[in-house]
Amino acid sequence: MITSTHYMLLSAALFMIGVIGVMVRRNIIIIFMSIELILNAVNINLIAFSHALKNVDGQIFAIFVITDAVAEAAVGLGILIALFRNKETVLADEVDLLKW
Repeated sequence: MITSTHYMLLSAALFMIGVIGVMVRRNIIIIFMSIELILNAVNINLIAFSHALKNVDGQIFAIFVITDAVAEAAVGLGILIALFRNKETVLADEVDLLKW
C-alpha cells in the first residue's frame, strides 16, 4: 500500500535533485528544468496532503503552481532566446548584460 510517506520521500528526492541542479549546473536550460523539478516536488506534496486530509484546497493550489510554472517557462525561454541571439551562449557564467 502506498502511503503519504512514499509521496513525501519522492517529493524530497525530486526537490533535492532540483536544488542540486540549480546550484551545480551552468547551462540556463538545465537550471530552468531544475526549477521545474522543484515546483513538481511541491505539487506532489500539495496533492498528497490534499488527499490525506480529504480537502481539495491543495489540488486547487497545485493547479495555480502549474499555471505559474508555465508562465515562468514561457517568459524564461523568451528571455533565453533573446539572450542567445545577442551573446550566442546559454551559460549562466557568461551572461553579463546587466553589468556596467
